[in-house]
Amino acid sequence: MKVLITGGAGFIGSHLADALVKRGDDVLVIDNYSTGRRDNLKPHPKLEVKEASITDPRCVQDAFSTLKPDVVVHAAASYKDPENWMEDSDTNARGSAIVAQQAKKAGVQRIIYFNTALCYGLKPLEQPISLRHPINPSGSSYAITKTAGEQFIALSGIDYVSFRLANAYGPRNLSGPLPTFFHRLSNNKPCFVMDTRRDFIYVADLVNCVVKAVDGLGRAGAYHISSGTDYAIKELFDATIESMHIKLDKPVDVRPRGDDDAATILLDPTETKRDFNWSVTTSLRTGVQAAIAYYKEFGITQTYTHLHQPDVKK
Repeated sequence: MKVLITGGAGFIGSHLADALVKRGDDVLVIDNYSTGRRDNLKPHPKLEVKEASITDPRCVQDAFSTLKPDVVVHAAASYKDPENWMEDSDTNARGSAIVAQQAKKAGVQRIIYFNTALCYGLKPLEQPISLRHPINPSGSSYAITKTAGEQFIALSGIDYVSFRLANAYGPRNLSGPLPTFFHRLSNNKPCFVMDTRRDFIYVADLVNCVVKAVDGLGRAGAYHISSGTDYAIKELFDATIESMHIKLDKPVDVRPRGDDDAATILLDPTETKRDFNWSVTTSLRTGVQAAIAYYKEFGITQTYTHLHQPDVKK
């Protein structure tokens, strides 16, 4: 199979590229390295990497002409600055429109897209969140533009699967609480955790599901990829210090959530489990250990978030 992966040098995209070339697929990656890392992808005879932006229609067209892909996995996204609405709009909305239209012209069989659970809003109306929950991405630029991207993909008329993701974590991840905890603890900086719960999905489990979608499983439309379990952020922090072999002088500061912060965000993966014959196999503790091992080997110089974060005062 021939698979084009946008954002293929990023966290999820690079793990997927690894899995596909390992089984013998031909993979072409497009990445502008805004948040992707060059060391995420190792040279492979089945892998071609094109340094380009999906906001450049000519570069995208050239990539489609070069590979003539059967499937496109659209993982490229802007998320590193919650105030950069223009970049989010250009990459997540306009870039997705470009990818969708080029895929349609090229006769691509299927597009696989990644959306955020924030498409349901910062305070979902139900827990766990079902696929019937109303779309309300108004809480962040990232959510607004990623949801627009999903709608452009659907508008193309191509068979598509949009995976709305829980908090993905694991080796190569540079966004969210886990790399932030590691970075701060490694530099002897104070940490705090919010009194909230979130659904964490290990990247290898996520990729296993995506590969099934590449192979044609699943109906057209949206699915959730999630563990189906919500964990306290404090549990994630405790697993982090355990994996780093750190003993704190005093308990970590647990702060009450703000009025606009949901107590939990938990996605219901029932339909995904059924249609893809898929389930999570990695425990939170095991996944955190693997992520910490990666951070220790490759280092972290910067972490990202697509939501505003309160400052650490102490």
